[in-house]
Amino acid sequence: MKTLKNCLWLALLFSAVSVNAQTDKATTARIVAAQHYVFIATTANPLNASDINKIMSRMPGYTGGGNINLNNLNYDLTVTPDSLVSYLPYYGRSYAPRIGGLPDDTGIKFKSKKFVYKSVPRKKGGWNISMIPKDTKDSYSMNLLITDTGYATLTVNSNNQQSISFDGYLSEPVKPKK
Repeated sequence: MKTLKNCLWLALLFSAVSVNAQTDKATTARIVAAQHYVFIATTANPLNASDINKIMSRMPGYTGGGNINLNNLNYDLTVTPDSLVSYLPYYGRSYAPRIGGLPDDTGIKFKSKKFVYKSVPRKKGGWNISMIPKDTKDSYSMNLLITDTGYATLTVNSNNQQSISFDGYLSEPVKPKK
């Protein structure tokens, strides 16, 4: 019994070890203040998980429980002072069909030069950022909750689709090679 109790304490200790963040606090504060960062999506959390579970259980990379693993798939949202560039997947129910769209024109993919951006510091650290692009085909409202260590949750609302959220982290944009 004592051995089992010690094993449980050891397992709890190893599971409680914190994972290093992708950026440190100073870097996160700097890139958020400069409005120059990339949100890298690692997990998609569709709203209608029960219907999606039936379909996604047959696909590789699906972790179950309504979460879809996006690691190594390069889905992101790039934020700069003059543009928003979204390259995110969409899993869920659409209320309006995309007529005349290309087969690869699915997901939450757009480039916006006209958008509303509002950043509000949170009481316990981090930021709540709302973004509303004004020059896209679909109307989107995006809310990004950022911790001071760079982890973030992005919620995307649309008039034409069910809401979806993404978990991920912030990163500095890669500077182009000269």
